[in-house]
Amino acid sequence: MTTRNQFAEKPFPGFDADFAAVPRAKPQQQQEPHYTNHRARLRARFMRAGSTSLADYEMLELVLFRAIPRRDVKPLAKRLLAEFGDFNRVITAPPARLAQVQGIGDAAVQELKIVEAAAQMLGQARVLGQNAIASWSSLMEYCKTVMAHRETEQFRVLYLDRKNTLIADEAQAVGTVDHVPVYPREVVKRALELNASSLILVHNHPSGSPDPSDEDILMTNKIVAAAKTLGLSVHDHIIIGKERDSSFKALGLI
Repeated sequence: MTTRNQFAEKPFPGFDADFAAVPRAKPQQQQEPHYTNHRARLRARFMRAGSTSLADYEMLELVLFRAIPRRDVKPLAKRLLAEFGDFNRVITAPPARLAQVQGIGDAAVQELKIVEAAAQMLGQARVLGQNAIASWSSLMEYCKTVMAHRETEQFRVLYLDRKNTLIADEAQAVGTVDHVPVYPREVVKRALELNASSLILVHNHPSGSPDPSDEDILMTNKIVAAAKTLGLSVHDHIIIGKERDSSFKALGLI
């Protein structure tokens, strides 16, 4: 008769006693993705040295980190630059165009447009309430930030009071790639509502060249005439191009 102790002393057939003595291996700790440390280093470099220490694609990476938390976004940042050209053109690109880039979703589009809006608000805050003539360079820098990289024409009017203080900056109309509808009556009507004394007209040429067209000159003359009948003056009409701008006043057209 087999006792319980006898049974316990005999291993099962095929049982390796040496194997039983080997401790089980602990599961390996999951390694963090390679881009985790890259993100930390890039953020640290930005905080230490600012945007001038980063390439355009690295600045785009910083923007995309929040929208895409679990993916290497460097290839996407470079894809955006290949499509649009530089950082400014990326953040000012229309949402529909951005969404066509492979890897860009709604969250990424929103982050890019938030950066664009913040840049515009900061630039506007620096010129509103200031003497527009005395701070002309800051005013032009703001206009270029807002308009130079747009893919469609936009017509803005800067309204000034009697001391040439900028009291309002408003986009009057948005058009196509080579045309924007402008209504002189609405421009001067708004000036009266704001109690403005003078205007600066600004629009962009997405084609790149800021040279005024015959249509630009005709439209400007109509606004100048309409403003004059109401005692308003037009200081200048600025056309913003991608690389440079032109002034109707400097060209002798006003």
